Amino acid sequence: MGIYTRGGDAGDTSLLGGVRVPKDTLRIEVYGTVDEATSAMGLARATTRQDDLCREIIALQGELIGVMAELATAPDADAGKLHMIQLTPVQAAQVERLERTIDHYEAQRIPTHHFVRPGGAVASAALDMARTFVRRAERRLITLSREQDVNPYLIKYLNRLSDLLYVMARMDEQREVEQVVINQLAESFRMTGHEFVAGAHGVTAQRETHNQRATRSGEMNMVLTLADCDRMIEAGLRRAREVGVPMVLAVVDAGGNLIETRRMDDALIVSITLAPHKAYTAATVRIATHTLAELAQPSAPLYGIDVNIPNLTLVGGGLPLHQDGRLAGAVGVSGGSVEQDIDVAQAMVAAL
Repeated sequence: MGIYTRGGDAGDTSLLGGVRVPKDTLRIEVYGTVDEATSAMGLARATTRQDDLCREIIALQGELIGVMAELATAPDADAGKLHMIQLTPVQAAQVERLERTIDHYEAQRIPTHHFVRPGGAVASAALDMARTFVRRAERRLITLSREQDVNPYLIKYLNRLSDLLYVMARMDEQREVEQVVINQLAESFRMTGHEFVAGAHGVTAQRETHNQRATRSGEMNMVLTLADCDRMIEAGLRRAREVGVPMVLAVVDAGGNLIETRRMDDALIVSITLAPHKAYTAATVRIATHTLAELAQPSAPLYGIDVNIPNLTLVGGGLPLHQDGRLAGAVGVSGGSVEQDIDVAQAMVAAL
């Protein structure tokens, strides 16, 4: 059979079973939209670096062939013309499988508490595009169901599929961000003479080289004491007074947990929230917030990190704290210009 048959030149086409209908018939619109979704999923499959997501996309594309065949079958189709076609309507088990897959990825996903702006990674953007196509197919199928009998599991299937594509998009985006951070950390640790070990999907650890460990008389206590924090806070307050700007200063541990914060008289209200967020960001990403801002510009490797991971900020004034080349915590300063905040944060670091 040739690619072109000229049979549709008048604007109509055949459903499975031989029924001729106009090409803009609602049923055609539904499975045509699902076809758009499979093509967008193909772009995601071609660009994702995540093997498990690629395998899932391939499985879904295969399953959607059957879904489109069911949608392309007219209710009044001639059974005699369908005997050569193996049609298996969508079943409850297929909906349940989608739900299990959603739960699997949800268990790994960092939750977001705001609307997502698609485009954090190429594959995730394609998955988001596929999701919107599936949503449109679902809407058109609901309209069709008011005119003709529709398998109720088809509606449920498309609904769950759009949810799954959303979660898969977030996972691809999240892992891309994690990989860039891991690469940055590896380079940072390499420059300090430390080895860096990365686990699956961003679980990271580091260990000293044998020679460095041999030169140490004992393990250094990496926990910041309250006296350490007081010393840093006092140094920051002195510098803030010299600068002439009331500020909020915060210190967190290596996990980003707040140890101490101080608010100067007349400091901005927003700084009460922003200073701890700066410290949290510097500790968890392990780089200064102004450096992270440079890496998060459009076309830079971490673009979008701040909108997809809670409590991160790109505002300068957060600096990590290191002792003997290892992360001990971070400081955050807010209240002045970015340059002033960084200046005061540097005074805090120097005090440690």
